[in-house]
Amino acid sequence: MPTMTISLDGVALKDIVLTQPRTTLGRRPYNDIVVDNLAVSGEHAVLVQQPQGLELIDLNSTNGTYVNGKAIVSTLLKPGDLIDIGRYQIRVTLDPVPDADPPPAPARTLASASTPAAPGSAAVPAPAPTARVRVLSGPAAGKEMTLTKVVTTLGKPGVAVAAINQSTAGYTFCRVDGSTAPLLNGQAVGQQAVPLQHKDLISIAGTEMCFLLEGAS
Repeated sequence: MPTMTISLDGVALKDIVLTQPRTTLGRRPYNDIVVDNLAVSGEHAVLVQQPQGLELIDLNSTNGTYVNGKAIVSTLLKPGDLIDIGRYQIRVTLDPVPDADPPPAPARTLASASTPAAPGSAAVPAPAPTARVRVLSGPAAGKEMTLTKVVTTLGKPGVAVAAINQSTAGYTFCRVDGSTAPLLNGQAVGQQAVPLQHKDLISIAGTEMCFLLEGAS
């Protein structure tokens, strides 16, 4: 499994084995890896174990996520890559990737993310349809929130926190933290992400919500 070594000013602080499909990093206490530093956003970045390798995704952080000195939106990590988040440096030791797997995709930097593809280049996968969450119960009943982040967290820290993850393949839902498991259509959900469908019913810490996809009937 991939291993993460976190250093501060060149001094190694901790080694962490990435055992989960996704590992969140940020200043808020419900992250998998909590970095208590003002230069680090509450929800700063996430590491996702993909079939083709380990993907690092910046979660619209204030100060950015850097790989080998370049700000990134998302990238598949390669052996030897150095991640910079605030004053912290992170080196990830990766498992060997079988030769049959496709080569890693190039990093999407902040500059290249908005640059149109050149004629004849490979097409960029279409983004997932726009989605929103409508609150059905409690003081906020009737309010809606459009899902604009790669990862959107919902719930009450310490009680129940869940996350909706967005990718080109669609939206998934998983438990993040708390003593009470979130429910999806009445079924408890764990840390293994499950796909979301239009009009799925979500319950977190007693608050009922509905997941809605734009254009779906």
